Amino acid sequence: MKQKIIWILICLFLFPISAFAIDIESANMILYNLNENKIVDSKMEEEQISIASMTKIMTTLVAIEHIDNLDETVTLTNKVFAGLQEANASVAGFRIGQKVTYRDLLYGVLLPSGADAANALALFLAGSEKEFVGWMNEKAKELGLTNTHFENTTGLDKEGHYSTVKDVATMLQEALKNDTFKQIFESKSYQVSDKSMTLYSTLSTSLTRYHLKADYILGGKTGYTYDAGRCLASIAYDSKQDIYYLLVTARAPLTTAYYHLTDAIKIYDYYFENYGYQKVVSKGDSILTLQTKLSKEKEYTIQAPEDFLWYLNNNYNHEDITIQYHGIETITPFMKKGKSLGTIDIYNQNEKIGTMDITLDHKIPFSLSSFLLEYIWVIILLFVFFILLRIKVVFFPKKKRIHSR
Repeated sequence: MKQKIIWILICLFLFPISAFAIDIESANMILYNLNENKIVDSKMEEEQISIASMTKIMTTLVAIEHIDNLDETVTLTNKVFAGLQEANASVAGFRIGQKVTYRDLLYGVLLPSGADAANALALFLAGSEKEFVGWMNEKAKELGLTNTHFENTTGLDKEGHYSTVKDVATMLQEALKNDTFKQIFESKSYQVSDKSMTLYSTLSTSLTRYHLKADYILGGKTGYTYDAGRCLASIAYDSKQDIYYLLVTARAPLTTAYYHLTDAIKIYDYYFENYGYQKVVSKGDSILTLQTKLSKEKEYTIQAPEDFLWYLNNNYNHEDITIQYHGIETITPFMKKGKSLGTIDIYNQNEKIGTMDITLDHKIPFSLSSFLLEYIWVIILLFVFFILLRIKVVFFPKKKRIHSR
């Protein structure tokens, strides 16, 4: 027995059991059900890390908020491209002297992850990258991103430039509220205004290159640096369950070029297959029984007024679903149909997942016999009182007073 215990401990030490249902390469991950803005899975989500080109989500959002006319043109100068080759930064492919619109530059930032486009936006909108980065940090503060600080617009590794996958998810959710950002983020390609080039999404081209099928991924921003590893911020749609998801992964090993993609596919496929909106309470279900008073009906059964759906594992244990009723304990015939009786709180294990308002769904019939039984002693006392009163009147009449004159 002792040897068996020792062997189990050795196995646990050498082969630790993962706390996560999905075996992924990324060190950091967070998954949201966007229908409810609810975190459904996470891993090291608040660890401060480098986020590579996922930085450009904030770059694009801040730029959009400072652009008055998306179709205004600017001419790209040498300053836009300074230092990009030396930093080995990814570029969209714009040229010195090229006239482009702000719309072109926005697509250039998000689709091919162009540092040239990011630099151009910073220079033309703020006058310098430093000033523009100040705007980015102000926006981060406005969104409550306490674990985020930017030092550049591109996401290149730099001391003091960090975020978390949770903060990246928050900034992406905010950015997707903007129609312009959402349209760009979900695009696979874009032809620039002068027709000289077509920009392609790094996400879609990478999926094609590695023969990976994920049509349900609506859009995404990839990224990689030495510190950040391979990263991906994406959104996906489960058409069977009508659920939108948002996923951010980071620090997948650089040793394989597609780990960030296969991680996303694993996670989305797992949740599409195993999770959805479960009908934990069905309309008409008998929820509980209340006592009645003065009625032909001895009990009143409260039934669920509507279906109640909750996002759960397909194999959830229905015995984990419990209810707590708060309201009137006894029903009488004097209550009108539609009267509010109280509320039902619905719990999954110890988590409150919803509340239902409960009303009286039909008139309770009055019962004379029940009334008589309920108040028999009162009736007897009244009857005795009446008899005594009659006896007093009959046998002890009041004497007439004689008035003297």
